[in-house]
Amino acid sequence: MPENPVPVRRLAWALGVNQLLSWATSFYVPAVIAGAAAAEMGVSTALLMGGFSCALLITGLCAPHVGRWIGQHGGRFSLAASTVVLGLGLLLLAWAQGVGGWYLGWAVLGIGMALGLYDAAFATAGTLLGVGVAPAITGISLLGGFASTLGWPAGMALLGLLDWRGVLVVYALVQLAVNLPLVLWAVPQAPPQPPAPAAATTGPTAAHRLRAVMLACMGSFFTLRWFITSAMAAHVLPLMAGLGLSPGQALAAAMLIGPGQVAGRLLEWQLAPRIGTLWRARLGALLFPAGALLLLSGSPFAAFGFALLYGMSNGILTINRGTLPMLVFGPNGYAALLGWIALPVLLAQAAAPAVAAPFIAALPATGLLVGSGCVAGLAAFLLLPLRARVTG
Repeated sequence: MPENPVPVRRLAWALGVNQLLSWATSFYVPAVIAGAAAAEMGVSTALLMGGFSCALLITGLCAPHVGRWIGQHGGRFSLAASTVVLGLGLLLLAWAQGVGGWYLGWAVLGIGMALGLYDAAFATAGTLLGVGVAPAITGISLLGGFASTLGWPAGMALLGLLDWRGVLVVYALVQLAVNLPLVLWAVPQAPPQPPAPAAATTGPTAAHRLRAVMLACMGSFFTLRWFITSAMAAHVLPLMAGLGLSPGQALAAAMLIGPGQVAGRLLEWQLAPRIGTLWRARLGALLFPAGALLLLSGSPFAAFGFALLYGMSNGILTINRGTLPMLVFGPNGYAALLGWIALPVLLAQAAAPAVAAPFIAALPATGLLVGSGCVAGLAAFLLLPLRARVTG
């Protein structure tokens, strides 16, 4: 890769703040405004949440194309365009007079999320920093991990001052007045990319087959884990209450997940000089099953330990979504690879809340969470075949 001195610390801080604001003003928006919007429009909250699911579907379908673009041209334009598209989508939501306008706004937001959330930010950092991207990804995801911690209370505070449409206008202004200048200031142009190697004319080699197996394992692992995570995020309060907690205790347990994510990212950062990336990923994968085992004690307070370990697991694995592909497959085609891995992950995220809803309504919460932990434990075996840097 040609020399391209990049101010790594500035890039990591700026993209971390960018991710914090982008997630808070896109992915976490429904939790703040969906109830108020549904009441004003005279429709069910579930119908409006369908717009968010459609946005995730669009994000997933766009992700491979965005990754390929970033791999060829760098991420400066994509991240800058994301702020504009997210701002437009938020304004469309603010102006929506019915379900049609609401879904249109979320369709635009889905494109904006594909252009600018974690996968695009990690791909941007990877094209600029190459194999040395891991510390930057840790910093980006560490700051981004505060998005729910900031987004939910800030949104609710704004909702106390403005109506839900006013909240969306403020969010749009944040994108255009803060995030756009931040990206243009901190993200340099990527260096010229070498031409893609000519396609091989011979049949698949052993190295190619091994690469395909590891890509399938990695993609399947993240898809399974993010399916569970999305299902739990949509139904976390009923699940916590189903463990024998009072409404206040259920809320407190659910609120531990966010700090757990930050704690997991801090743990990952602390362990980085001592333990390799693959072992840190395997540790992160096993924290969720370990938390689920606590629930077998029958104590309602085990839910707090579960929430903390589950959050730590998610926090570590968010970093690994960016670092594992670079470690295993190298910098060549890294951005495009992230886009292709993101496709099934985002489709699973979109489908999970609806797929999980009838099971959550019909089955005991303890059994569901322990069962989910078992599935997560089995998914961790998909990380065993992974090896550092495969060539060929």
